[in-house]
Amino acid sequence: MSGKHKTNADKFKPAWLDQTGQPQKTGENPASAESFSGAGFSDQEEIEELLARCRVGRLATIGQDGYPYITPLNYVYWQGAIYFHCARKGEKLDNIDLDDRVCFEVDLPLAYLDTRFDREASPCSVTQFYKSVVIRGRAERVSKQREKVGALNALMASHEGVKSFHSITEETAAVDRCTVVAIRIDTLSTKSNIARKKTEQEKKKIRIYLEKRNLPGDRMAAREIR
Repeated sequence: MSGKHKTNADKFKPAWLDQTGQPQKTGENPASAESFSGAGFSDQEEIEELLARCRVGRLATIGQDGYPYITPLNYVYWQGAIYFHCARKGEKLDNIDLDDRVCFEVDLPLAYLDTRFDREASPCSVTQFYKSVVIRGRAERVSKQREKVGALNALMASHEGVKSFHSITEETAAVDRCTVVAIRIDTLSTKSNIARKKTEQEKKKIRIYLEKRNLPGDRMAAREIR
């Protein structure tokens, strides 16, 4: 199997997209309307690029005691769903068996705009630039061996980041020793802080500052602030 996994939009349309190819805005998800009103981003390619770029997400299940239970985990976005693998027993699996409704979140921290950007401004003007995706869906254990192996190879390709590696097959012993879970996406919302409400002059000033400071994440943030 080769290279980084890329979503093939020609082969399928993720369930969370509407007929126009944009993220669904349903009444079942109160956050969606707010998220797509300027605080977030709604382009499918941009959303899928973020899901592909991130390596760790946070899974929220409903605990047996009624409290939310959040677990950070490695994942891959593949064929319109979120996949992760885990041991065959554990609290998150127990929770999913009782209630398959889950929430999944990923975020990409970009750059921190500190007080040195404008020493005359209020300390409250500092901000962290970021992009994030929040998913609501149903989690299920993958039972079909072909799908399980495909998801594991997609996970490997995403994290290895090389053109080739030793692929997992149905005969690989570890396949039967792990559980693969798929999150089938019902609704998806986004939120970001990349200076969207700033004027063009203010955005230019921030870009120049970040490019000159050149800390990790600064140049990426400067490219996003357009």
